[in-house]
Amino acid sequence: MLRVVVESAKGLPKKTLGAPDPITTVIFREWSPGKVPQVECCMHRKVGYLTLFVCFFNRFLGSAKISLRDLASGQARSLPCKNVPLVSESGQNIGFIHPRSVSQIRVRIIEARQLPGNNIKPVVKVYVCGQTHRTRIKRGNNPFFDEVLYSSTMSTCYQPICSIRTLVFGLVLIGNVEVLSHCVMRKWLLLNDPDDSSSGAKGYLKVSLFVVGTGDDPPVEKRESNDDQDDIESNLLLPAGVTLRWATLSLKVFRAEDIPQMDDAFVQNLKEIFGGEANKKNLVDPFLEASFAGRKLCTQIIETNANPEWNEVLNLQVKFPSMCERVKLTVFDWDRLTGNDAIGTTYLNLANIASSGGEVEGNSGESEVGFLPVFGPCYINLYGSPREFTGFPDPYEDLNFGKGEGVAYRGRILVELSTKLEGKADKAVDKIHSDDVLVVQKYQRRRKYCLCAVFHSASMIQEPGEPIQFEVSIGNYGNKLDTTCKPLASTTQYSCAIFDGNHYYYLPWANTKPVVVVTSYWEDISHRLDSVNIILYITHRLQSNLEEFKTAILAKVSDNQLAEVWLKLLNQLIEDLESFPTPELEGHSNLTTLDIQIKKLRDRALTSIKDGARRMREEAGEIRDTLSDLESWVEKLKMLAEEPQSSMPDVIIWMLRGEKRVACSRIPAHQILYSTFSEQACGQHCGKTQTVYLQYPMDKNKGLKVPVQIRVNMWLGLSAHEKKFNSYSEGTFSVFAELYENQAQVFGKWGTTGLVGRHKFSDVTGKLKLKKEYFIPPRGWEWESEWFIDPEKALLTEADAGHTEFMDEVFQNETRFPGGDWKPASEPFTDVNGEKSRNPAEFDCPPGWIWEDEWTVDINRAVDDQGWEYGVTIPPDDKPRSWVPAEKMYHVHRRRRLIRPRKRSKGRTMYCNPEGWEFSSLIGWKFHRKERSSDTFRRRRWRRKMAPEGRLGAAAIFQLEGALGIDTEEKEKDSKGDVTKLFGANTPTVSCSFDRSYMYHLRVYVHQARNMTSMDKDSFSDPYAHVSFLHVSKTTEKLRATLNPTWDQTLIFNDVEIYGDPQKIAYHPPNVVLEFYDSDQVGKDEMLGRSICTPLVKLNSGVDQTPKLLWHPIIQKGKLAGEALVAAELILINKSGDSDLPLVPPKRAENLYMVPQGIRPVVQLTAVEHFSNRERENALLTGRNVGQNQAHLLSPVLLPKEEMYTPPIVLKVIDHRPFGRKPVVGQCTISSLEQFRCDPYVITAEGAMSSKMALMMASPHKHVSITMEEKRPLLEAQEKETVDWWSKFYVSLGDQEKCGPYLKKGYDTLKIYDCELEDVPEFKGLTDFCDTFKLQRGKNDNGDDDPTVVGEFKGSFKVYPLPDDPGVAPPPRQFRELPDSGPQECLVRIYVVRGMDLQPKDNNGSCDPYIKISLGKNTIDDRDHYLPYTLNPVFGRMFEMTCFLPQDKDLKISVYDYDLLTRDEKVGETVIDLENRFLSRYNSYCGLPQSYCISGINQWRDQLKPSQILENLARLKGLSKPRTEDNGNSLTFNGKEYTLAQFGKGLENNKEIHQHLGPPYERLCLHVLRTQALVPEHVETRTLYSTFQPNLSQGQLQMWVDVFPKSLGLPGPPFDITPRKPKKYFLRAVIWNTTDVTLDETSITGERMSDIYVKGWMPGMEEDKQKTDVHYRSLDGDGNFNWRLVFGFDYLPAEQLCLVSKKERFWSLDKTEFRIPPKLIVQIWDNDKFSLDDYLGTVELDLRNLVAPAKTPEKCSLDMMDNVEIGPPKTEQNKSLFAQQSVRGWWPCSIEQDGKKVLGGKVEMTLEIVSEVDADERPAGKGRDEPNMNPKLDLPNRPETSFFWFTNPCKTMKFIVWRRFKWVFIGLIILIILVLFIAILLYSLPNYISMKIVKPLS
Repeated sequence: MLRVVVESAKGLPKKTLGAPDPITTVIFREWSPGKVPQVECCMHRKVGYLTLFVCFFNRFLGSAKISLRDLASGQARSLPCKNVPLVSESGQNIGFIHPRSVSQIRVRIIEARQLPGNNIKPVVKVYVCGQTHRTRIKRGNNPFFDEVLYSSTMSTCYQPICSIRTLVFGLVLIGNVEVLSHCVMRKWLLLNDPDDSSSGAKGYLKVSLFVVGTGDDPPVEKRESNDDQDDIESNLLLPAGVTLRWATLSLKVFRAEDIPQMDDAFVQNLKEIFGGEANKKNLVDPFLEASFAGRKLCTQIIETNANPEWNEVLNLQVKFPSMCERVKLTVFDWDRLTGNDAIGTTYLNLANIASSGGEVEGNSGESEVGFLPVFGPCYINLYGSPREFTGFPDPYEDLNFGKGEGVAYRGRILVELSTKLEGKADKAVDKIHSDDVLVVQKYQRRRKYCLCAVFHSASMIQEPGEPIQFEVSIGNYGNKLDTTCKPLASTTQYSCAIFDGNHYYYLPWANTKPVVVVTSYWEDISHRLDSVNIILYITHRLQSNLEEFKTAILAKVSDNQLAEVWLKLLNQLIEDLESFPTPELEGHSNLTTLDIQIKKLRDRALTSIKDGARRMREEAGEIRDTLSDLESWVEKLKMLAEEPQSSMPDVIIWMLRGEKRVACSRIPAHQILYSTFSEQACGQHCGKTQTVYLQYPMDKNKGLKVPVQIRVNMWLGLSAHEKKFNSYSEGTFSVFAELYENQAQVFGKWGTTGLVGRHKFSDVTGKLKLKKEYFIPPRGWEWESEWFIDPEKALLTEADAGHTEFMDEVFQNETRFPGGDWKPASEPFTDVNGEKSRNPAEFDCPPGWIWEDEWTVDINRAVDDQGWEYGVTIPPDDKPRSWVPAEKMYHVHRRRRLIRPRKRSKGRTMYCNPEGWEFSSLIGWKFHRKERSSDTFRRRRWRRKMAPEGRLGAAAIFQLEGALGIDTEEKEKDSKGDVTKLFGANTPTVSCSFDRSYMYHLRVYVHQARNMTSMDKDSFSDPYAHVSFLHVSKTTEKLRATLNPTWDQTLIFNDVEIYGDPQKIAYHPPNVVLEFYDSDQVGKDEMLGRSICTPLVKLNSGVDQTPKLLWHPIIQKGKLAGEALVAAELILINKSGDSDLPLVPPKRAENLYMVPQGIRPVVQLTAVEHFSNRERENALLTGRNVGQNQAHLLSPVLLPKEEMYTPPIVLKVIDHRPFGRKPVVGQCTISSLEQFRCDPYVITAEGAMSSKMALMMASPHKHVSITMEEKRPLLEAQEKETVDWWSKFYVSLGDQEKCGPYLKKGYDTLKIYDCELEDVPEFKGLTDFCDTFKLQRGKNDNGDDDPTVVGEFKGSFKVYPLPDDPGVAPPPRQFRELPDSGPQECLVRIYVVRGMDLQPKDNNGSCDPYIKISLGKNTIDDRDHYLPYTLNPVFGRMFEMTCFLPQDKDLKISVYDYDLLTRDEKVGETVIDLENRFLSRYNSYCGLPQSYCISGINQWRDQLKPSQILENLARLKGLSKPRTEDNGNSLTFNGKEYTLAQFGKGLENNKEIHQHLGPPYERLCLHVLRTQALVPEHVETRTLYSTFQPNLSQGQLQMWVDVFPKSLGLPGPPFDITPRKPKKYFLRAVIWNTTDVTLDETSITGERMSDIYVKGWMPGMEEDKQKTDVHYRSLDGDGNFNWRLVFGFDYLPAEQLCLVSKKERFWSLDKTEFRIPPKLIVQIWDNDKFSLDDYLGTVELDLRNLVAPAKTPEKCSLDMMDNVEIGPPKTEQNKSLFAQQSVRGWWPCSIEQDGKKVLGGKVEMTLEIVSEVDADERPAGKGRDEPNMNPKLDLPNRPETSFFWFTNPCKTMKFIVWRRFKWVFIGLIILIILVLFIAILLYSLPNYISMKIVKPLS
């Protein structure tokens, strides 16, 4: 459907018409509007034009032509047409047609990408139609905003231009873009520098923008499910002047390797069955898909190949510079039937492989030339889910699509990328030339790498279970579950976790540390990774110095100390940049173009940082201001350290429980890589022990739980450098072959006959059959000893391991037939799971333990009084699954628990089996040392040591490759496919044994934490901390109900055994990990977060160095969840054991040590003075108010001197409820006390500000009498007509026309704020008397991060030191003269002036607004006074309400839209805090006027006189009372003298024109008050907001509020702001005569004439058009009428406007008001009976500025009117008719001919303005009707020739026919007589002749 909206036209020619009533006809390809469906078909068939014809009835004015090409092609859904030209028949441009005005604009800023700069804080500003809006400030180069910024009404902006600017906060303008459209949905905008369009892209911004017409629904946004699928290039909008160039990204895909199995081996198994050749290694059909900016290309599919070679080039056509950041590469496995499976996904980030050239700041002298995207040839690694193939769905499949961090290596691909501008590739996918394939061979040269990892500890394991093993792999090498890999010693031995005695479990490796060795083959990319490591080395040193600098700023050290730290930082940075250059690239065979470009980029950037640091050192002014620059350098260095061409895969450490992968960690290879270039080029952790926290794959809790913490020492280097490893290794490396001998017990004898599914000799799992004689050492190794029995202690899972107290338990079981007697069961004693156990009598106390009690029945369970619980057996089970405590007849099974406690004795002895057997009741993982009667299986470990042949040092372990040996008989029996499986199963075990351990003493000082997360419903948590260090842990005490706990506790760990060199421990100490929990009485304790602290290591306890308490972040789910103030020190104990340890800290309770002096913060006695005005809870949430009492407390407390250690103030609001319940209703934490610190001896206004109410109350309780003098009531009544409150308002607005004579009278003006009073900067939000704190409660149930706000607390604090000496007098109190704590009853006056730009709520684009006010429980609904059809209502309403403060502090003013049938809609609301208004020291309760008036419209309305207010102000500020002299004409205040003359408004000067002024002294006091920065008399503009769109303006309300406490008496009279009421006036226009009227017609007799009549009306009242009778046949242009036109109208004298009320449409329910200037339009017309009347001329007279008429017609000309149109200042000629009352004379009427105005006639009129009262006294009728008087109008004295021919035939004959054709008629008569005579003669002549001839009579 084609819809055309024609809004308006302007500049139409008048030709022979006056002000015409034009119509518009729309023609589209000659289809009429009735055939709309055919119009639509026509649009699609052929592009058409739309022609608009503007006509006045049947007269053509002009036409406009609009092309519909864009609309028809679908490029646009709507076609905005601005100023479409109107063309006349002759082709002349005669005017314009405008489009429809719009009513709402909305801009949604979604996200930005690729913004340039480092460490930036971007903000988006939107400029729409002269208004500015901005987003919140974000961080980073790719911020996500998702904010709707603007929604407003606009009617004048025909084509809205939306200019969007993205700025880096505080730095530089990035770019802007202009959008010209009606609807932009989720489009990307390219940002550029508006001043330099050639500067290229400055980033991209995604926006939605739409312009909604009145009554339209906004379009619905469809959000993309995946940004990568977004076709960004086609969704990109460009700013003017910026063009994108086409570019071709050529991606050469050579090959892939190590692709894992993706398909089932079912078909291959069938091939084997039928004797075919099976290929199980290549069960994958890979192809690669490259996608960029919505475009996708794929390589060919290569079936059943795990190492495919594609050798294809993919040409991606894109626009450059591109919005899309990354080329996405995904390798898929093709499936015939099901969907393709993703194998792995990787990205080529264009930001890392291209440069715009502008990354480096500063002038280096050379031109900074960037480079286009280029990459490789280089391998890219793929990561995703674990490689092992199963037929089940992969739970980690999303990782293969690149969602989240991959947990396993899944192959790699060799690619090369290049970019060509312009031009287009012939084929999208093409084969690579064979020469290119040969060239890339040199990039595939492999070198052998050796990786060794020594595991020092594994701790913080949360729960025990199956034995644990660690696997280390790099790429495919070392993956024990992958059958395609060469077997390597890549896994540790299995170990069972034991309890650490407190909370965690650890692996008991003691002095024998497991070692893994992995050899692998990769390309040598040392030239890349060396540079990365050097830059990271510089970065880490800068970061550590920067942390020290930040701590110094936080601790507020002296300027000299701070400068010392700062200079050390800069000097070290400059020295590092000079000393450690990145390696040169010459001599490396596998260099790529990108290597060279990145080298240049890095060198330039490092040089610029070095120069910047030198400049900073020399030029910096304020040291603290350099922090942001230093942080930006750190960010920049991190960016420079990113290496896109890192082809060496990450090292992955997996934790396995049994055979199941549990958790992993990825370590980039460069971090542990050894380099021969320099020490700094070695990896950060190369050969150093590091702490690694493993993570669960795709952890939804984001690391809330740590599966295990390991300490591991890793070294990775080229095989050629393997001997360098010797210098890094510690301990003695041992290599063993091992196997297990298995036996089972049958009929009481141990042997091999009962081994079901097990072999006599096997590996540790029991699945692989082994024999001693088939073990062969790897090449380069030999046996060092024979086989010997060596039990594995780490696999024995004694249940009491690690415990100091233990409870042995056994269950006694009995059975019966239903209803029978109970008898012992077949297995009378079992464990809790029903497995066979020992008789209690057989339990022996283990060595090292002592019994505490005898066997007893446990009755503290759900059991009967004898401890039995009962159950029913349901087949096929032989035991019940559930138990109940009550016996029933049908129960057939019962059991009870027998327990016996024991505890560890002082002397610990371990039982050792001399034969080395381990026993188990079942074949599984759980073994114990001592044989029990229930044991049925046993095993023991045999080991044989190996030694290298001719090699020395630890590096020999790198020769361990391949399996040691397998049963060859089995090998022959097995199929070929299983050989690889067996081959990889048995590798040698490597361990590192330490001959010496060191004992350490650890102290952890846990002082306090702050801002922790609330986990309980009572707004608090019950926090405690588990403190873990390696294999030991302790727990702090549990504190109740706090988010800011202060433990003040020292945790002492005695004799912590650590293996390894103490120097290395000091360099890389193990971390102290604090895990904070919320203690819950019911349910599991919830975790609050984790914090990590590095201990201070003291190798010599005599060193005088104490640890410093520092704030460490508490992290929960990757986010900050508080801070902990902790420190730790690790002290080495001497061999002798008599180490000089620090003194034991003082105890607070048993085993509770405090933080010792010297470490704990230094405190001083401090006063915390607290003034609470109100604690109020949100009644909506709780239904009750808690307390409103004002309180003043002074608490002397011991607070730290250093601000960084100061604990927060916690505000708790407690409700006292029945039965002694005191729940916490809400709480608030105030983190920093710095803003409240003060000097107690300096009196400030803020210190006494809370006493304002007390001062007011201290005033004498008597009513204020304001003398009202009844002066000149008549004068005031007259004045009110022209001067009112609105005059003052309009004067203050600067609208002089509407204010009447107000200014001349010298009256006051008021201040109009264009914002809320709280937002005026000088009034500080009106919160000067106290602060407002949000009260929060409970754990947030919504799941979002925002806490639940339940109310607010108002109060203030003063913190100041107290003297330590009790003899010294304390300083004065800060809060004095406190007000009464009771509620104050107040009178509130709400003045609502007008609304502006309200949001339309009706379909017609308008609104019917009215006011609704709520205050406490009182509500005023002003629905009866709604204003129809307006978006800018003038309310002029004043409401009086009573309230009690502070309970009813929130005043809510809402604007609603009136609807007759449906429910009224809320437009918006605004809320005012009356308490702030009332108590603010800025006197915002009632604004101060400019002068003190005791009468008139500006009468004083405050309860107190100015002198009283000034006295209160003096007391408030601690000043002396103001003194007056000179009879009140001068005043001294605050040491300064004021006089009335200074203020320029002396009474003498204005006595005549300003009779309302009060006494001079009060006026002088008021003038002094106005110099004290108090709130003046004002009108504020408050923005209305809706709950549905809380951040969008719904319009504005201009209003103000006065608050008066009733205790001070009655206030002055309120202002009358009722909207001005119009007065009824009558305009009487008597049309006397016309002359010189254009003679428009020619009569039938040929003479020029006109049938003249005069028409008149007032604009806006066109329905009351009146016209005179017709003066027919005016032959000389004169007309005589004597006709009265009478127009009644409503007039506003002050505004000098007419008020017109009428319905806009006939169906409208209400009339709409218009304000229109009072004008009279008089037109002269020629009357035609059988055609349209002809227009002869018009005159338009402004009654406010009337053109003086001419006295005679000869003096009347068009020149009289020209003066008015030019608009000079008013002269005596131009006067208001309202002042003159009556005027008579001649006015010219004009008509337009050929574009010029010519005289069309002159009209003589009498114009008279008559008020309604005068009209009743001096009536007059219309025309010449009765009452025909004032004046009486006689019939016009018209000539006899004036008549209408049709109704006067006689006059027609006399004056038309006879007068003109008299002689013709006489001639005709004579002629007729003559003809008749001749005819008669001729008729008679024959008769006479015959008679003469015949003569009958003779």
